[in-house]
Amino acid sequence: MEVILLEDVNGLGTRGAAVRVKDGYARNFLLPRKLAIVATGKTGNLFKTLAKQRETRDAKLRQEAEALATRLDGVRVVITARAAEDGALFGSVAAADVSEALHKQGYPVDKRQVHLEEHIKQVGEHAVPVRLFGGVATTVTVEVVAQ
Repeated sequence: MEVILLEDVNGLGTRGAAVRVKDGYARNFLLPRKLAIVATGKTGNLFKTLAKQRETRDAKLRQEAEALATRLDGVRVVITARAAEDGALFGSVAAADVSEALHKQGYPVDKRQVHLEEHIKQVGEHAVPVRLFGGVATTVTVEVVAQ
């Protein structure tokens, strides 16, 4: 069966490629998961239409992400947490905590966009990268203060 891939599939091809696969693989795996569509004359046009819609959506999302990145540039977030006398936190500050603090300041950042290598476990200032849509990234300063 000839299919057009809607997403990248490991070992098979990239998005937009027309590939020949076994009927069962297409019926039971690719088509139900919306990873491919059957290649006929009309579906080629459908794929092009879907690709154009995706490109316009991605361009809009990238533009919104760039605007948010410029607003986030230089933002400072203060998070209070319980800490010992030596500055070690009882617990840690996670990406969800940073995201919540940004939401309180009016910046709509999802916790999955905040990329901490590991949870913050010390009082002080920390540079936290925020990766928005499509490679647009910025850094916010998180200051953890003892309660």
